Amino acid sequence: MAPLSRKQLRAANPHWRRAATLRHLVLFVLLAIQTTIAGEYMIQILPYHGQTWLEIAIIATFIALFAWISVGFWTALAGFFTLLFNARWHAITRICKARGSDSAALAPTAILMPVYNEDARRVFAGLRTTYLSLQATGQLDHFHFFVLSDTTDAVRGVEEELEWAAMCRELGAFGRVHYRRRRTHIKRKSGNIADFCRRWGSQFRYMIIFDADSVMAGTTLVRMVQMMEVRPEAGIIQTPPVTANRISLFARIQQFANRVYGPMFTAGIHFWQLGEAYYWGHNAIIRIKPFVEHCALSRLPGEPPLGGEILSHDFVEAALMRRAGWEVWVAYDLGGSYEETPPTLLDELKRDRRWCQGNLQHLRLMGMKGLASAHRAMFINGVMAYTSAMIWLLFLVLSTAEVAVQALVPTQYFSSKPSLFPIWPEWHPDWALALVASTAALLFLPKLLSWLLLLVKRNPPVRLFGGFFALSVSVVFETVVASLLAPIRMLFHTKFVLTTLLGRQVKWGSQVREDAETDWLTAIRYHGGATIIAIAWAAGVYWLNPSFFWWLAPIVIALVFSVPLSVYFSRVRLGRLTRHLKLFSIPEEIVPPPELAALNEHLAPLDARQADVFRHTIVDPHTNAIHIAMLRLKTSMPPEKAKRLQRLRTKALTLGPNKLTELDKSDLLQDIDSLNALHRGVWQIRDPGLSAEWGLA
Repeated sequence: MAPLSRKQLRAANPHWRRAATLRHLVLFVLLAIQTTIAGEYMIQILPYHGQTWLEIAIIATFIALFAWISVGFWTALAGFFTLLFNARWHAITRICKARGSDSAALAPTAILMPVYNEDARRVFAGLRTTYLSLQATGQLDHFHFFVLSDTTDAVRGVEEELEWAAMCRELGAFGRVHYRRRRTHIKRKSGNIADFCRRWGSQFRYMIIFDADSVMAGTTLVRMVQMMEVRPEAGIIQTPPVTANRISLFARIQQFANRVYGPMFTAGIHFWQLGEAYYWGHNAIIRIKPFVEHCALSRLPGEPPLGGEILSHDFVEAALMRRAGWEVWVAYDLGGSYEETPPTLLDELKRDRRWCQGNLQHLRLMGMKGLASAHRAMFINGVMAYTSAMIWLLFLVLSTAEVAVQALVPTQYFSSKPSLFPIWPEWHPDWALALVASTAALLFLPKLLSWLLLLVKRNPPVRLFGGFFALSVSVVFETVVASLLAPIRMLFHTKFVLTTLLGRQVKWGSQVREDAETDWLTAIRYHGGATIIAIAWAAGVYWLNPSFFWWLAPIVIALVFSVPLSVYFSRVRLGRLTRHLKLFSIPEEIVPPPELAALNEHLAPLDARQADVFRHTIVDPHTNAIHIAMLRLKTSMPPEKAKRLQRLRTKALTLGPNKLTELDKSDLLQDIDSLNALHRGVWQIRDPGLSAEWGLA
């Protein structure tokens, strides 16, 4: 079905738009009332009731934090009632089914997997899994796969080529699975996708974006295309990926939290946003023509980190798509979409560092004309995801300063303003307890509601979470773990915000996709400073006011023990132990869906011939030919570089590959003449020792 005109888009579906406007208003009123009441409580709790500059600052930071957590609370509550009563009036899956999506014909669709210095074995194992699942539906002819590589490491690039060739040869997929490696990495992932759209986008109506660890069921892919076909107003439909397939303790806890709480929050996001929703950058389908016409990203004025290329491009692309009149939906009840979570706390924080810079850039887009109010709110929400940590830390520091003032400075009974009566400091510990209890309810009630929802709906059955007892204990443990990790994340996110605002740019790095563990030295290097700060902070507060110390204890204790927490939560052995005890179990682990079971089968260990990619590429005729075919035609090079490559070839053939550095190998792997000369040369070696070093003995 062809894309609609602007006039048709403006006239389409006023019902959900009216519902969205009403819901946005309701949410704003709820937040305003709730935050106002909490702010009044805080004013009454403070001894001078907000009449000092320090107390004004405390109240301001508290209101910002309370409003932020209130958004999450109302999102969870909306999701709870949506799932409890199966209220799917505006669900995109229901709308499309009513239009006959189940029997809709398919249109040409490209599945894109941008990669950057990833584990090629994992990338193609996931792609192979999705390919076979799609083939089983009988609809494979409507899809093409594109691996869009921005890999800079020459050895990893060869690994990608070998895995691509092996997959195509084994599945007969030449001409359907395509591999392209860019030499110029303009605009990173968004530039890679834009380059695809320029080159091949006209051949397809839709593209489905994958991440390097994405796996999707073939039936889900088919259904996504059918939904787009019967919903011509839709520009993007996002699926909610389930995180699975990790075994470290940290990852299993994160998987459990995503699986137990995630569906409720995703349903809540859908309830408030409807057709003005998020796009998370992967596991989503996009209509190519409007994407090309309206979602091109220009560089932000100024220098990085707040200027230059837009890092968190997905939120911006969703906003631009909606600004052009196209709908952006989250299909919260559509399954068959999977990804993996970082294996350790430090790996998660490294990812957050990049996301933080990208989200802070959105501050510069707030004034963009024509944006939907929901997407402006989304930009604010993305910024608050990281600045809230700094505000929380500031609130704690200001509260500590207030304690210090009360302990060290004589009481001031008269303010600087003219007054006939003294100001008597008042304390209301019972009000403080009530405010703390209400704040805790906003934070922890969503977890309880998710647990209750599983017990009531039994979809999926409780036994797939290990049973009632294991599920209940896991929820309690996850809540404790989340409370312990929150102060650690607070310090790191504060650092990320400050360094970004001070002009430090994040480097573009690949994510860790396999289970890894954090060693003690690494943990000390990253968390040692927080431990020292927490000890000094706790000691100072205890000296000033022992009673306030106990209010602060949960935060400083978590920071004091951040090193062992980071180390032990990364342990695979502890993850396996909790799995044996059925703690933090998820349905995808107890009864793996066919796609995840197939993925694990495809992740067999590398064979010996690929243990040393450089040697294998030089020696093996088939691999050598594949790699040469994938390189660009020879171009002229500076004489100095040509002489250096000649010296490296001589060194390799006379002294062996072990005398080459990684940079030497990388340069040789990217030169066609060197590959040809080395391949001929190694097969002419007569020295048994040198021949053995090349793996020919």
